[in-house]
Amino acid sequence: MAEHHFGGIKIRHLYKIFGPNPAAHVEAVQKGLTKTELNQKYGHVLGLRDINIEIPSGCIQVVMGLSGSGKSTLIRHINRLIDPTSGEVLVDGVDVVKMNETELRTFRRQQTAMVFQKFALLPHRNVLDNTIFGLEVQGMERAKAIDIAMRWLERVGLKGFEQRYPNQLSGGMQQRVGLARALANDAPVLLMDEAYSALDPLIRTDMQTVLLDIQKEIKKTIVFITHDLDEALRLGDQIAILRDGEVIQQGTSQDIVLRPADEYIANFVKEVNRGRVVHVEAVMTPLHAGAAPVGLAIAAGTTVEEAVRMLASTPADDARVVTPSGETLGLVTFRQLAGAMVNSHEVADRRDNTLSVAL
Repeated sequence: MAEHHFGGIKIRHLYKIFGPNPAAHVEAVQKGLTKTELNQKYGHVLGLRDINIEIPSGCIQVVMGLSGSGKSTLIRHINRLIDPTSGEVLVDGVDVVKMNETELRTFRRQQTAMVFQKFALLPHRNVLDNTIFGLEVQGMERAKAIDIAMRWLERVGLKGFEQRYPNQLSGGMQQRVGLARALANDAPVLLMDEAYSALDPLIRTDMQTVLLDIQKEIKKTIVFITHDLDEALRLGDQIAILRDGEVIQQGTSQDIVLRPADEYIANFVKEVNRGRVVHVEAVMTPLHAGAAPVGLAIAAGTTVEEAVRMLASTPADDARVVTPSGETLGLVTFRQLAGAMVNSHEVADRRDNTLSVAL
């Protein structure tokens, strides 16, 4: 069963080289041999280069990148479907790379669950029997397994569909079965590899909402792979962006949108709906201690888009940004909020000023 004080995941100096003799080339890659040189000179392919990611317990870590960036290779190292060429994958403080076969089998059954892009449902089993599959493998008695499965099927919106077969379900419903099956296992780590990529946009948004709602209750450590930036920004507590097997930038949605590390990421984020990502404290004018204005209060962490909606429903032109305890952090005007939706530089500059005042 899942541990209640799960310690998260640490990936340290992870390298993966594909080819007949990968170990012989690790040192050269560590010293700067490029992906192209490795391929041309030695006929090996660089999958991952020096990946370092720390994922706190109960957090959704999104790994994003285009096709071939190494994101699916990376997630498969966490449950060691792929063996690294060098490096460590610590899950709850234990290095998965060093596990023997028995330990690895137990780890995969009890500590990780995976949701795939292609659903991976067993066609000859109905929805209920697909959902209890992992619990059967663990040797749980059927009545108890059914009880757990029914609870999760209801939670993902599939009550009444238990006796249907996968070919009788839409793609979105099949993915709900896949999610219910993963959650029924009660593993502390949930690995989701392009889980929603095959779904239509509306169903995809729907499934994102299902995941976010469930995560509020279950607080799993989720690693979510996607090539879709809007999905990454909506789901990720943390985001790591990969290119050619390397992490180009890590941070929160705010960091990625307001402070793209290079032109590659700047091009990714320029079309983003900033109003849904940027928080009010990034655009507010900070107040010095002692100032206590009155008026509409907006909680820190509220998105700019939501703040605009709140201000639009009142006659006021500005609002206070407040902490959960009610302390006022600053003031934000309608004009600042509107500016934030179109101009990232203004937000970034203002955030720097806010931080310097706070410090």
